[in-house]
Amino acid sequence: MRKAFFISFFQYSAAAIIATMVDFFTLIVLTEFFDVWYVASTAIGALFGAMTNFLVCRYWAFANSSNNLSNQIFKYILVSTGSMCLNTLFVFLLTDLTNINYAISKTITAILVAVFYNFTLQKYFVFKQ
Repeated sequence: MRKAFFISFFQYSAAAIIATMVDFFTLIVLTEFFDVWYVASTAIGALFGAMTNFLVCRYWAFANSSNNLSNQIFKYILVSTGSMCLNTLFVFLLTDLTNINYAISKTITAILVAVFYNFTLQKYFVFKQ
């Protein structure tokens, strides 16, 4: 049981790193090169990261492609919407209230939301076996 948990946590973490790279790349490119407001860029980056994360988690991290795809997509959309709201809100609050760079506040927020919100809900709700 413990070994399986740690393996799934490691695989989820790898999937989250891949998705986070997509998320951050989108955020930085939109903000720095296209002059999109960092809050909007955060939301768009989270969307792209979520799509990447779903595919990697479904087919590798939780290896649960046999379950109903539409059911998983629906559950994932619920979880991702919450994640996007948490990410966007906390990036805004950390950036505006503490005057730290948006990329630093995004990093802090991404780690906290991934570990305490996304992993738990994906493992036990979205990709539950």
